Amino acid sequence: MHFEVTCLRRMTVWAAALALAGATGCSSDSPPASTTGEKGEFLALTYNVAGLPEGLSSSPDPLTRMPLIGQLLNDYDLTLLQEDWETPEENPFAPSRAYHELIAAEAEHPFRSIALGQPFGNDPSRPTALLSDGLNEFSQIEFDAETTEHVAWSQCFGDLTTGASDCMAFKGFTRTVHVLAPGVEVDVYNLHAEAGGGPEDLPVKESNFEELADYIEEHSAGHAIILGGDTNLHTDQDFAGGLWATFRSATDVVDVCDTLNCGDDDHAIDKFAYRSSGKLKIEPLSHEFDREKFTYTGGALSDHDALAVRFRWTEERSP
Repeated sequence: MHFEVTCLRRMTVWAAALALAGATGCSSDSPPASTTGEKGEFLALTYNVAGLPEGLSSSPDPLTRMPLIGQLLNDYDLTLLQEDWETPEENPFAPSRAYHELIAAEAEHPFRSIALGQPFGNDPSRPTALLSDGLNEFSQIEFDAETTEHVAWSQCFGDLTTGASDCMAFKGFTRTVHVLAPGVEVDVYNLHAEAGGGPEDLPVKESNFEELADYIEEHSAGHAIILGGDTNLHTDQDFAGGLWATFRSATDVVDVCDTLNCGDDDHAIDKFAYRSSGKLKIEPLSHEFDREKFTYTGGALSDHDALAVRFRWTEERSP
């Protein structure tokens, strides 16, 4: 298992100096700002699994692909999935189905999200939506699935005949609070943004990231953050690059590729970003698309590549 927690229970130089000062009557002018508490590492994955029903998905043979994906997820401590929908017990579109349960049957993670039910066009707030957000999570790191927050974008563009059909699902983001160690928490965000690239989609994409930034400001103020998902932003292009930069500035999150050398993958749409806090330091150690790993006899397991990032975390304690 990759997730390791190492407790540092050693006396700091400053603590030793205090003891000496008490024994000799001496004093010191400026104590250190903090000391290091617990620390560890985890391997995170973000992956759009192309889980639309067969015939609609851009990737074929989902009945074969999805169990294989579930098995491969076991190599990662934290997995954020997009386009991962569950088949309801009462399925009016049978034999068409979704595949979350096939992934879940193979994954061995003790902590996992609760897949949202499908609206099938019955939600008056978005009557075009047949599917929920498709955002799910499997984790070795503790979180409470009952308190997971699902937030749908307020705007979308595209149905069966227009754009990228973004209004056919409740795309958006989720927030979960993960417990790295007793009293040490990190807010984890999983997102799937507007896919279309037409002129009607651009203001919608701006709205997506403005809403996410506002939510982070309200719900994660002062918290450390791991953010991953399908941004649908080709950041080597002017509009997308500017939008991503504006979002990072508004939230103080750092693109992993601004810290590490991601080479040709610097501007890929599947991304991880992070933010430290006064209590928790987050550092990315590696960034790699596991392209060769997520394959089968039919080719790639999805039309997206699986992005793996190893993070180190360190608790910062006041002296």
